[in-house]
Amino acid sequence: MNKERFLSLDVFRGMTICLMIIVNTPGDALHTFVPFLHANWHGFTPTDLVFPSFLFAVGNSLSFVLPNLEKAGRAKVLYTITKRTLIIFALGFLMYWFPFTGALEDTRIFGVLQRIALAYGIAALIAHFMHERVVKILTAVLLLAYWYIAMHYGQAGDPLSLTGNAVLRLDLYLLGPNHLYQGEGIAFDPEGLLSTLPAIVNVLVGFIIGNFVRTSGRTYEGLTHLFMWGAGFVFLAFMWNYQFPINKKLWTSSYVVLTIGLDMIILATIIYRVELHRQHQFARFFEIFGKNPLAIYLFSEILLISMNIIMGPGGQISLFDWVYKQGFANMSLYWASLAFSICYMLVCWLLGYILDKFKIYIRI
Repeated sequence: MNKERFLSLDVFRGMTICLMIIVNTPGDALHTFVPFLHANWHGFTPTDLVFPSFLFAVGNSLSFVLPNLEKAGRAKVLYTITKRTLIIFALGFLMYWFPFTGALEDTRIFGVLQRIALAYGIAALIAHFMHERVVKILTAVLLLAYWYIAMHYGQAGDPLSLTGNAVLRLDLYLLGPNHLYQGEGIAFDPEGLLSTLPAIVNVLVGFIIGNFVRTSGRTYEGLTHLFMWGAGFVFLAFMWNYQFPINKKLWTSSYVVLTIGLDMIILATIIYRVELHRQHQFARFFEIFGKNPLAIYLFSEILLISMNIIMGPGGQISLFDWVYKQGFANMSLYWASLAFSICYMLVCWLLGYILDKFKIYIRI
């Protein structure tokens, strides 16, 4: 596991964190360029690629970490996977509860970090206990099984609707509406329990591709294969879209296949530039994000929540709105919103730079 091999994966992971912060923190949510918005329901935007790409990167990292972990024995493997899963899930829950004044019975249970935790934990166990050939078959089985469940256990006549999908039905049955995300106009969680099933596949395929990168990822032939596989997955996704629409909020199987294909193409491109052609000019910036992804993401979310709670000078508007109006009011609305999110991302990058300068890398 040489440093250069990790560099490409750090860059890929860092790109996802960088974009995740940008799309999560527009200065004005009502004036955001369409590419920086999620698709309303069926469909796809560049923003819809960000989260599954991070799960893919989790799988990449797992392919490097798991072999060394397995040398310490099965007990160590199970302990580490369980510990990481529980800690990441707990951090996600505490982040939604922050600043810890709201009622627990009204706190969202599932979310971004919680999905990362569950998808990582289950995928890591599968990768440990099963041969890679079996893992490949299982990924297809999971996607087909989710397709069947989504189409047969949603509301009759429109099983993929916002109000009648199987994801919502299961979450309402297990958790009730108060523990779900409320941002869709109704209680509906885009990181629901059932839709975590296909998200596991993003991690598993990331693991498989990580293994491939370790053995063949620094050759032109290997990268050509990776690029062509990616293109094939993208084509398959658009064909599947006619029967099972691409939908990020339901995490449909066609959406998984599309994002996996795009991630293969992007990763192949990064490796081509960084490993084969030594073009490191752009790499350092994203590497900073990739070395401390969890810490930087948590910082970005906690800071955002705090800025919306704390009142700005004068006590009339939140600190977030005050900073936005003071710093970006003279720009056109859409460009002002984007400029704010980029500046916010750079503040988060600065934290990562400081951590990296002092060789502080927060691992779980």
